[in-house]
Amino acid sequence: MKRGRIGIRKPGFGKWKIEKAANGVVWLLILTMGLYILGSGVKLRPLKKAAYVREVLLQEMEADLRRAALQTLYPGLVYAAGDRGQRADSPGEWLLEQAVGVFPLYSFLAGQRLYTTEIESTAAYEILIQGGVHDENEINQETGEAFDLAEQVEEENRQAQNAASDMDTDAPEEQTDDTAAGPSEPSATGHIYTAEELSDFDFLKNNFYIIESNTDISSDLLNADRLLSMDMALGQDSSAPQILLYHTHSQEGFVDSVEGDAGTTIVGVGDRLAELLTERYGYNVIHNTKVYDYIDGELDRNRAYSLAAEDVKQILAENPSLEVLIDLHRDGVNEGTHLVTEVDGKPTAQFMFFNGLSYSKRNGPISYLENPYIGENLALSLQLKLACEAYYPGVSRKIYLKSLRYNLHLRPKSLLVEAGAQTNTLEEMMNAMEPLAEVLYQVLDNPK
Repeated sequence: MKRGRIGIRKPGFGKWKIEKAANGVVWLLILTMGLYILGSGVKLRPLKKAAYVREVLLQEMEADLRRAALQTLYPGLVYAAGDRGQRADSPGEWLLEQAVGVFPLYSFLAGQRLYTTEIESTAAYEILIQGGVHDENEINQETGEAFDLAEQVEEENRQAQNAASDMDTDAPEEQTDDTAAGPSEPSATGHIYTAEELSDFDFLKNNFYIIESNTDISSDLLNADRLLSMDMALGQDSSAPQILLYHTHSQEGFVDSVEGDAGTTIVGVGDRLAELLTERYGYNVIHNTKVYDYIDGELDRNRAYSLAAEDVKQILAENPSLEVLIDLHRDGVNEGTHLVTEVDGKPTAQFMFFNGLSYSKRNGPISYLENPYIGENLALSLQLKLACEAYYPGVSRKIYLKSLRYNLHLRPKSLLVEAGAQTNTLEEMMNAMEPLAEVLYQVLDNPK
């Protein structure tokens, strides 16, 4: 009798089918994601606050899909490279990039980033939609919860008040004509930090900086000895323009701003700062008041940074003597938060210096946002912060570090300042320009 065939499968046949199916799913996901990314890059829809969430989710999905593909194709190399949390420029990650780069599809998708160079990531800038570094609805990427901005501000204020209460503070003499008066050395009533304190990386980072969760900074870059030894003094005299003041977000207003009156917005506050720097301190200042965030009758900050960059580059080409660039903003906070202190008996809005690092914690250096002046940018903001601590304790908040560039690559002495917030009064903002102008003078007029 003829025997029937017994259903014997070759060893590993089931596993092979599973792996084949998994590979198909991974590549289908990669292709789908690639098409979506390309579509997003072409369409660049202004999704307001939702765009920032979309950006974060796409970054997470892109990284996870990439890792899944690598795990399927080169499990041995992935194991050797270690955890994916390591820096993107590590030897293991570099080896993986070279290995997977032989696939044409991956090479193509790698060039089609979630970001658009022209606008330095539209979605990420939407975090500034309320006018500053903070948005009252901003999400902490690590916890998925909203930042408690009020708590952060209160903590900063407590630290400043405690530092001030430890000093013997004598009220400085009141000036009758605060613009016409020449620059006089203010009393150092605050805290002067020692070189030993500042050389401690953890001390420096914890006491002077707030670092956004999606970026980071190394002790090599945040080195107080090196940053404080950099000469930030102006090399050009006032016979030619020295300082350019401008506003990427010119429509930022305050609690008592008058609609349609630019003099009651951040532009009017810039007029006051320019006046002080020119008349009291003798600098040659250009105040560019051109609008970059109000297009066709609507508030639109999608391309504000790229539009501002085009104009600033033109101004620099026409005025090569310009050494200092100041982009003056106001912050956006919870409506119950009031960034105010007292300076010389006057209610004064607190301000904050801001740095972009062109660095993502997940993917490492953001190469298309190159900034050769990150060190100089950091040096300027730190020197200004220390001057605030010495002469006006409590007026400046911690320096804020974020992952992108914010046009700080256009000059070594580039500065982004977040003065007050939408809950401050115009008077408080105007008063804040006096200590800001003074600390600028203290740093820019004192060669190392």
